[in-house]
Amino acid sequence: MPRSAVFVPHFHWDREWYEPFQVFRHRLVAALDTVLETAEANPDFRFTVDGQMAAIEDYLEMRPENRDRVAALVADGRLAVGPWLVLLDEFLCSGETIVRNLQMGWAAAAELGGAMPVGYLPDMFGHVAQMPQILARAGIEHAALWRGVPGTVDGHAFRWRAPDGSEVRTEFLFDGYDNGLDVLLVPDRIGRALGEYAQMTAGRWGGDPVLAMAGTDHDAPDPHLAHWLRRASGEGRAITMATLDEYLRKHVRDEVSAVVTGELRSHVRGNILPGVLSVRLGLKQRMAVAERTIDHAERMNALWSGRDDAPFLALAWHKIIESTAHDSVVGSGTDETCDQVAARLAEAAQTARAVRDAALAEPAARMPSDGHLVANPLPFDRTALVEVDIAAPGEGTALVASAADGSTSPVQLISEAPTVLSDEHIDASQLERVLRRIHRRELFGRLIDHYELTPGSLVFHLAEVPAGGPFDLLILRREVAAAAAAHPGEWRVLTLEEARATALVAVNVPASGLTGFRVEPSDRTAPTVTSCAPVTATESTLANGLVEVAVAADGTLDLTGPDGTVLYGVGRLVDGGDRGDSYNYAPPAQDVLVSEPTRITVEQLESGPLRARLRVTRVYAWPTGLSSDRDLRDDRTVPTPVETVVEVRAGEPFVRISTSFLNGSADHRLRFHVPLPEPVATSASAGQFAVTERGLTAEGGWGEYPLPTFPAGTFVSAGAATVLLDHSCEYELVGDGSELALTLLRAIGSISVNIHPLRDEPAASEIPVPGAQDLGMRIENRFAVVPSATGWQGTNAVALAEEFRNDVLVTRGTAPAGAPLPPDTAGVRVDGKDVLVSGLRRVTDDGRGAGTELRLAALRDTASTVRVTGAFTEATTVDLLGRPISRTRVRDGLELALGPWEIRTVVLR
Repeated sequence: MPRSAVFVPHFHWDREWYEPFQVFRHRLVAALDTVLETAEANPDFRFTVDGQMAAIEDYLEMRPENRDRVAALVADGRLAVGPWLVLLDEFLCSGETIVRNLQMGWAAAAELGGAMPVGYLPDMFGHVAQMPQILARAGIEHAALWRGVPGTVDGHAFRWRAPDGSEVRTEFLFDGYDNGLDVLLVPDRIGRALGEYAQMTAGRWGGDPVLAMAGTDHDAPDPHLAHWLRRASGEGRAITMATLDEYLRKHVRDEVSAVVTGELRSHVRGNILPGVLSVRLGLKQRMAVAERTIDHAERMNALWSGRDDAPFLALAWHKIIESTAHDSVVGSGTDETCDQVAARLAEAAQTARAVRDAALAEPAARMPSDGHLVANPLPFDRTALVEVDIAAPGEGTALVASAADGSTSPVQLISEAPTVLSDEHIDASQLERVLRRIHRRELFGRLIDHYELTPGSLVFHLAEVPAGGPFDLLILRREVAAAAAAHPGEWRVLTLEEARATALVAVNVPASGLTGFRVEPSDRTAPTVTSCAPVTATESTLANGLVEVAVAADGTLDLTGPDGTVLYGVGRLVDGGDRGDSYNYAPPAQDVLVSEPTRITVEQLESGPLRARLRVTRVYAWPTGLSSDRDLRDDRTVPTPVETVVEVRAGEPFVRISTSFLNGSADHRLRFHVPLPEPVATSASAGQFAVTERGLTAEGGWGEYPLPTFPAGTFVSAGAATVLLDHSCEYELVGDGSELALTLLRAIGSISVNIHPLRDEPAASEIPVPGAQDLGMRIENRFAVVPSATGWQGTNAVALAEEFRNDVLVTRGTAPAGAPLPPDTAGVRVDGKDVLVSGLRRVTDDGRGAGTELRLAALRDTASTVRVTGAFTEATTVDLLGRPISRTRVRDGLELALGPWEIRTVVLR
């Protein structure tokens, strides 16, 4: 039995949860005031600030005068800060966001004296497979965590191994991050209580001292703690006070035999609360949009802008990372908390969008205004479809899209807009009021091409790109005033826009590059789709030579892939009750599953040749909610039309699907089913620099039923079906592995329920959250299905998922119309199978100047060679904190040998 113990005073601080951020911050300031006063009054006192710099930043924003006091304690080793900016939910953000979180936390801690070199992860709801590699490549050798550790670990530490083989020694907080508090309940009996605890847990400690985490949520330790421990230490037991870093460096053995590889999602020693993957769908979608927008902004800024917008990008990243907190993006907070998270993510996306658009405005200034600039954010060549607004062609006029090299591509007209924007009858004395609508040349969002002024009539002709001569508003005012005086009475004011149309164009864009095109009439027959077969459609089928879609009688889809694989019945919707909460799903005792629609209609929206679309509308009678005792679904139902838009594009080996409905039901879960040709025993999903394989069950043993619902980031694959995803979501293999089910909506009404059929203890207080029901909200999801017997690797799912998630960026040129289109320009190109480029951004080194940082991840279990080409002559390999490892001169591209599942970062100059 251990004869010694190390107490680590700390607190765990949720920035926002059952109260919004500012309410919790008020408590934070008071708690850290107490910590500083206690530390300064007692040289033996140590404190660990929860592994996240956000608590310090939030405190110093309110107490800037205490910065030097904090820094002095950090420098003295008595206050451990960092290394994270925020304690995040690892499964609900991208791997790149995890890296930026660590980078920003490390940098902020360095300004105060240095970060705690421990990957402290105390309360996350499970842990991603590549976390050991992320920590190791930042030079961090230790981790400490609680949830998700499998039952094979019987000590207090294990070697946690990433898929690439990287390891970190990991302290297992097997009794939670507050295990020392029970020992402190009666200060006069700490020695005896500690002895009893050490005896109860002796099998886990071996010869190491007991780690007593002396802290909990949102409270500072008692100022008398050091005195209590000194007194208890005199009772025959060695008791030390330390930071977590000191405990790991000074008090434990480095030799640990237990090894755990990959993600940690076991329920055996603590709840992992998997229902957070699917609650508050809107937050998951906003996170994906914010991450995608800032990624595009960084790439465009690095490649095409002469302006360094690093401060704006840092602000956007900070807001994204704040929102990844494990009680933020998960949606387990109150409605006002979740509203604040949503607003923060929207602000991050807006900030990034401004940087992105400003970067694209620079090359757009070289593109004529009757042309469009297209930017490819991905580092490989691609053919993409873009929608642009054009002047409508005359009847029978063929259109083509012309490129700078003289080549042409087909144009598919999607829709035409009305030309009459306003038709008014106004007294002559009021004509001046009409002219106030004009801002220089702009009217109703268009530009005045010319106008016609005749007695009693004023006609404006608007265009997106004026073809007429100069326009002088002062002359117009003078002419209208004279005409009104000469012809009093009623006038007709007509505002006409040139006939407009929406055109769909197939554009070839180089890797990370720019191209341009203009849509113009052709005196020849419009070209066909030359690189692939055209898309065709009937009233209930779609095809493009690679995939085929047939709408079945029940409204589901039969999908045929390039290799002849057929998935029957895709899109079966199954709606059931949910009497759980934001943390855990739970079916009512007498559930009613609704899977059959009451009415089905199919409508053709587009017929090709570039894109074809069908809309399948199925009406379901979903119960309005649960009974008062929550044990069965209500007899009352609400008719709910669910629209499924099915889309096939030329050259794409997958079928795009989007679903949409207005939610009128409470306390329910809706899932989209993909039946498989034959049952499978495993699934695999991509996210956070890895593709993780899982079985049909989850390990249980604690107080939480181990539902085998799992997270997926960019795609999920099971047997012959691979689904490309727009945002992080929850999936499950059901029917003994015969169907893949994706959760489209989980609507609940409480943060936590006290009595939960699948969880022994409450996860929080039973606080109502009506906003989590999403009542009256339009629920939209989009994804794509790849039918193929070769699975995710054979279908090149890594690249397909990137194409699906990342549209090209399109903007109109701003140079004078009619000028030649500038030639195509390529950026950084990356060639390599199953290689993810997670980041490409501008970086600056004080000694070496500006460079372009490229982060790669090999998503495969075998070694690979990656070739990087572009305008650079030097490549520096750096660690995940940007510290140089090696430097290479480059003449004709860079070849990198990547190990299985390796993350590699290089700076190109």
